[in-house]
Parts: sequence; C-alpha cells; structure tokens
Amino acid sequence: MPTPRKQGALASLAAAMRSWRTAAVALLSFSSGLPLGLVWYSIPDWMRDIGVDIRVVGLFTLAQAPWAFKVMWSPLMDRYVPPFWGRRRGWMAITQVALAVLGLLLAGVGRHPDAIWVVGALALAIALASASQDIAIDAYAVEVLHKDEQGAAVGARIALYRAAMVVSGGAAITLAGRLGWPAVNVLLALVYVPMLLITWRAPEPEVRTPAPRSLRDAVWHPFLGFLARHRALEILAFVLLYKFADQLAQALTRPFLIDMGYSADHRGIALATVGMVATIAGAFVGGWVTTLAGLGHSLWIFGFLQIFSNVGYFLLSRAGEPNLPLMYGATSFELLTSGLGTGAFSVLLLRMTQRRFSATQYALFSSLFALPRLLAGPVTGVVVDAIGWPAFFLSTLVMGIPGLVMLARFVPLGVREPVFEVEKQRAKRPLAASALALRGVVGGLLCGAGAFILVALLAAIKTMREVSGAGFDLGGAAWLVAHPTAIADWVQLGGILVFAVIGGLFTAAVSAARHGAGGALAMDEEARARMGDDEDLS
Repeated sequence: MPTPRKQGALASLAAAMRSWRTAAVALLSFSSGLPLGLVWYSIPDWMRDIGVDIRVVGLFTLAQAPWAFKVMWSPLMDRYVPPFWGRRRGWMAITQVALAVLGLLLAGVGRHPDAIWVVGALALAIALASASQDIAIDAYAVEVLHKDEQGAAVGARIALYRAAMVVSGGAAITLAGRLGWPAVNVLLALVYVPMLLITWRAPEPEVRTPAPRSLRDAVWHPFLGFLARHRALEILAFVLLYKFADQLAQALTRPFLIDMGYSADHRGIALATVGMVATIAGAFVGGWVTTLAGLGHSLWIFGFLQIFSNVGYFLLSRAGEPNLPLMYGATSFELLTSGLGTGAFSVLLLRMTQRRFSATQYALFSSLFALPRLLAGPVTGVVVDAIGWPAFFLSTLVMGIPGLVMLARFVPLGVREPVFEVEKQRAKRPLAASALALRGVVGGLLCGAGAFILVALLAAIKTMREVSGAGFDLGGAAWLVAHPTAIADWVQLGGILVFAVIGGLFTAAVSAARHGAGGALAMDEEARARMGDDEDLS
C-alpha cells in the first residue's frame, strides 16, 4: 500500500476551514465571550443606571475574580468526567445550562433596591460558571483539533469571542434602553439554547485520552508532564516575554493619545472600532499564516513585527501636534501586528498543552501569558513620567528582544515547526516525597514573598503618583497589603496565596523532573500526538 502523502499548505488550510471540528470550536467561543461582556460591562452599567451607589458598583468588579483564579479548580475538570456527552462536552453542557438558569434568575431581580446584593451574588455565580466553561472549551480545542486546523480555528475563535462581548457588553446596553434589563437578560439567557445544541452535536476527539487516576495526579502531573520536556523552563520564559513589548505599549495607549491632544471621538474610533477590526483581522491572518508558513516561521515574523510596530507611536510622540492620519495608521498597525502575534501564539499554546491534562495546563499557560499585562500599567506609568513618551516607546523595542532570544532557544531561526521533546536525563536517584515536599514549601514561600513584595511595591508607586506630596513608602504599603480591610484587599491577598501554592508545585515539579520523573507522562503524550498526526495523513 503506498504511503499517504501530506496535503499542501493551501489544501490543509481549505480543509481546516471546512472542518466541523474547526466550526464547533469557533462557535463555542461565542458562548465563552457572552458572559464576560455581561459581567464586565453590562451589569455595572445596569446597576449605575438604576441609581446604585458608585461605591457599590465598584464592588461588582470583584465578580471578575473567577477568571483570574480558574486554574484552582481546573484539576477537578481534568479528573472527573460527567456521565454524559464525554469528558469535555459534558462539562460544557453543565456550565451552559447553569449560565442559562442564572441569566433567567438575573432577569427576575434588579428592579428592587433591596435585591442589589442578590444581583452581585448572581454576577459572581455567572462568572464562576463562565470561567468553568472557558476551561472546558479550551481543553476541548486542545483535544479535538488536528494540527493543521489550529491556525484557522484560532482566528475564528478570537473573532466570535469578541463579537459575543460586543453583543452582551454593548448591544445589550443599547437594547436595554428600549426593552428594559429583564427582557434583555431573558434574551441573553436564551442564546445558550443554540449553544447547547452545538455542544451536543460537536464531535468527540478522535484520540481518546484517559482522565487522571486521582485528584492528586490531576494536580501534580500537569506540572511534571510539561517540565519533563526539553528546555521547558526556557519555553515558559518565552511565554512570559514574547508579547512583553506589545503589552508595555498597550498598557497606556489611551493616556498617551490624551497627552498628544486627540479628542475622545478620535480615540474611541481608533482603539474601539478600527482597533477591534485590526485585532480580529490580525488574529485571522496570523492563524492562517501559521498553517501556511509553519508555526516556527510565524512566531519569528510576527515577533519582529510586534517589536517594530511601536515605532509608529514613537513617530506620533514626536509629531508635535495632532496628526490624524499618523494616529490612525500607528494604532491600526500596532493592533494589527498584536493580533498577528496573538494568532500564532495561541496556536503555540494549543500545541504545548498535553491532552490528558488540557484543562489544567491550558489554564496555567493562559494565566502566565496574562501576568505581564497585569504588571505593565503601574510600571510603565513611572517609566513614562521619568523619561517621557518618545524614549519610552524606543525602550519597548529593546524590551522585545529577550522574547526573541528565548524563542531562539527552542525554535531556531529557519525551523518550520517546533518539536517539544522529552529531555533526556542522566540517571539520578529519584527524590523522596519528603525532599520534594520540602523543596515545594521553600519554593512556595519564596514565590509568595516575591509576590507580596511586588504587590506592595506597585501599591507604593501608585500612591506616590496619585497622592500629592506622598513619598515612596514601601513599608506602609506592605502593612496595608498584610492587613486587608475591604473585599478587594482580601481578594488581592488571596491571589498572593494562590501564586505561592502554584509556585510551590512548580518548584517541586522542576526538582522531580530534573531527577528523571515525568518522562513517561511526556512520552505517552508524544505517542498520542503521533497517532493523531498519522490519522491526519490517512
């Protein structure tokens, strides 16, 4: 029998765009983005519109916390399998039914001032269900998509995700002015009915992956399985640094345009309308090019484009007076290249994630990817205040170089596709459980202390910038972090503890992998991946 030949790049892309797997993953992303727009934008707008105190409305932003902490319960979704519709689609169905029910409950409250805290509880419950749905959908995308379908699926996912946010966070506010919020919430809840039908008809992965045997394995093995790969630490550093220059530039884009004298109308058009189109187009093209040119080539090309896209902002800062063509050109090009990089980077995350632990690993990688964006705002404000806008945008060009250096460590320039291999370890005596536990505790304490100092440092910088005459008081800021009073302060302290726990697990897993543990987990995943590739060729 002749050996089947692999399709060409264009034929692979065309087949991917016709695939029901690609369509199912993309359409389910609409369900993923819908509750995000509701919780982030619509509910605060609704509460303020009916006269709720602004301080209470501010507390509603705490409902966003589940998206940041979803990695904490993702091992449960790896370990336990619902009794219907499979390992991932079952969880998607459960969360979609929960979101529909919660939306209907939300429609029944909110008109009465005494129900405000009920609205807050429902918003938090919607966020919990939504974050759980995200875990299931992301894991499903990792497991069901063929390698040559990932690029096309990523672009469509980002487009439909943002479209859903516009529907629930923009169109819903407009429609509520005519129909009222109860009717709008009922309509949003009913959207989950067709989403549930898509979940029902979505295909199961062709290569079935067994669930972890215990909850301990579901927590421990995702760390160990990844860290047994060749250059695993350098890959994680790359995840942190690849879009760092891009995130630095975007952190203060709106204040920058204000300082340059552009009106609210022009800023809104450039960043919200044109910017959204440019980002979505970039993600689409980035995913397609990844399929056509290869992931390795795409990461290099888009990495360079991301860095040099900030030259437009540098020229804008030197223009001296508002220049609309230059402003629209600079923002559009920067957001387009950001979308290109996001498209390729999202494909990388899909390929890095092991299918058996896809819920936990993908949640970890996405959280790690978001970390620089959370830290960029306070830091960039101080830097701009010290050196000015032109020098700041030039400095972002330099800050993009470490990401490319890390890229070169596991995808040398000219390599079409990265290969994630198991690192060959010299024979070492495995560490005892007590030794691993000790290293984990020490690592967790160091990570927790580092996170605590970083949070205190950012708080001290913020106070110094916002309070006239206030000096840099790190000790006072640390005392406030350690003695929370408001709910937001407790959430912040909880985040530090979560970071410490993850840091401890990471430290223990690195130590175990360095002594030969985890190789079987990673090799088993490689065998499954090769099985899937062989099926793609047939």
